[in-house]
Amino acid sequence: MAITPLDIANMALAVLDEAPIDSLDQDVKAARLINLHFDLAREAELTKYAWVFAILRATVAGTDSGSGDCTLNFAYELPADCLRPLPLTHNGEPDGVPISWLQEAGVIYCDQQGPLAIRYVANLTDPNDWDALFTEVLVAALAIKLAHPLTHKSGMIDIARSAYDRALDAALTANAIQRGGRFYTASWGSQRGDNRIAR
Repeated sequence: MAITPLDIANMALAVLDEAPIDSLDQDVKAARLINLHFDLAREAELTKYAWVFAILRATVAGTDSGSGDCTLNFAYELPADCLRPLPLTHNGEPDGVPISWLQEAGVIYCDQQGPLAIRYVANLTDPNDWDALFTEVLVAALAIKLAHPLTHKSGMIDIARSAYDRALDAALTANAIQRGGRFYTASWGSQRGDNRIAR
């Protein structure tokens, strides 16, 4: 069954016990709020976890940056649809030998001469490409964003958060998310994008 952004919007409204909308272009508060949050919420939820359905592979050609001041002299431009690369390995497989790397903007720097095989979380925008469990997580994430400005009821935020937790638990239980693929920024080094110790 084909699913549309409008379907997802109305599922989020249903979590909050709000009336559905007829169109995302409808001149009502609910539609305006959904348009404000939809794309950012989708990208955020895709980026937080390594959703199996969103993991793509690419082989990227590198260039010698010629910096000479460290061992990470080869630069690789990430694919345009990449939200974040997954940990790099010598053979590009998740169980391969990790390699040292760091990311700055849309470029990876590492010590491996190309071409480089990478795995990454892709920015998939068509709801029909998504896992149903991701859709449930996104629905709840949207409901959290909409809860206060739309309903002004604090209890609705708790309801939306509970829906989010249940949806995420179901996705983890079903192995819809690759274990070890969560995006952590625990250290100052990782916060500045320094991934020289492979994750």
